[in-house]
Amino acid sequence: MVHPVQSRTQQVSGDLYAEVQTFFARQMRHVDSLDIEGFADTFTADGVVVHASGERAEGREAMIAGMRANLPRYQGIAVRHWFDKLLIEPQGEDTVHVSYYTLVTQTDRDGKVAFQPTFTVDDVLVRRDGQLFTQSRVIHRDTPAQP
Repeated sequence: MVHPVQSRTQQVSGDLYAEVQTFFARQMRHVDSLDIEGFADTFTADGVVVHASGERAEGREAMIAGMRANLPRYQGIAVRHWFDKLLIEPQGEDTVHVSYYTLVTQTDRDGKVAFQPTFTVDDVLVRRDGQLFTQSRVIHRDTPAQP
């Protein structure tokens, strides 16, 4: 799916940019270390993930169940999620929309690295008691643009 480039004219503060980057760094360390409960805790209790396949996980328990079912895929490999090209747009005092590119690598015991398809991700982050949480995540598999 190709996503049109949106004009985002609002400049965010360096503090907000660093906070969002740090949030994702912590969140992905949970998932990459297979700490699925810790990862789910970075979402609001009613958080939603819509995968590129169309599969939806609504709420932390559904996220945990889905990730637990996929754990055998990650036996014997180290997974890393790489985020880049973040577009951060505040939407009110306690809500931030973040769109970014992601690359997932898988490294086996011999050090061989495999690259997974690339994705564009749209997150809505909300602030609760001074802390960011993901309220929704929609993952789009990248496809070639039509000329």
